[in-house]
Amino acid sequence: MDTAVPSVARVYDFLLGGKDNFAADRAVAAKLLELTPDGVDVGLFNRAVLGRGVRYMAAQGIDQFIDLGAGLPTVQNTHEVAQSRNPQAKVVYVDNDPMVLVHGRALLAENEHTTVITADLCAPDEVLDNPDLRALIDFNRPVGLLMVAVLHHLDDDQRPDELVARYRDAIPSGSFVFITHFIDGGEETAEIERVFLTDLGSGRFRSFDEVRGFFAGLDLLEPGVVYNPLWRPDPTDVVAAPISFAGKIIAAGLARKP
Repeated sequence: MDTAVPSVARVYDFLLGGKDNFAADRAVAAKLLELTPDGVDVGLFNRAVLGRGVRYMAAQGIDQFIDLGAGLPTVQNTHEVAQSRNPQAKVVYVDNDPMVLVHGRALLAENEHTTVITADLCAPDEVLDNPDLRALIDFNRPVGLLMVAVLHHLDDDQRPDELVARYRDAIPSGSFVFITHFIDGGEETAEIERVFLTDLGSGRFRSFDEVRGFFAGLDLLEPGVVYNPLWRPDPTDVVAAPISFAGKIIAAGLARKP
């Protein structure tokens, strides 16, 4: 691990108030915060919508989850949300950052229903055939598949739509796919995208239509793909009108496999 090279997981960790980051990560985060008013809220909105998505799926009876590109453990992690609803819920975190494995294994040492595997989500066969994943996930029953703030780190030539389709085809009927993704805001987000692509090497902002395209072959649930604060807010949430700039950086959507 080269601490002089910024990492997507560690930049997000800093933006969420974590401590598992280095100077190079904080430098990138500082640039992003300069460009985004209330930029810290971007990560908080994304973490909050993850929680709402997992709670919704759990309410539909989903008791096993695969979190692709999970990032470093922070607050309101997938397993914490799922197991607060069902203590027997199984969760597998997948990430290619070795720090995620180290911190995740330490955090989950006594949680027999949750594990972390180091794998590249762009190699779906490697992920899906991993013995540690197979030990927890039963593909004969519905699964909750999460791709939260990860697909925008794949460029078009990596064919993210085909990648999503590969995972979609592997999970059974009744499963759910939950995605959050950077949204192209034209000139407003162009410089933010440039910083991601230049300093981190990834971070594509796509249109709503492009993000909806990832749900091909699935039944997209209401309210469709919308900015994070607008996706099924909790009754106690106060959603500002109009949505703040930070609230318009990432959108979320959830779909069910028929």
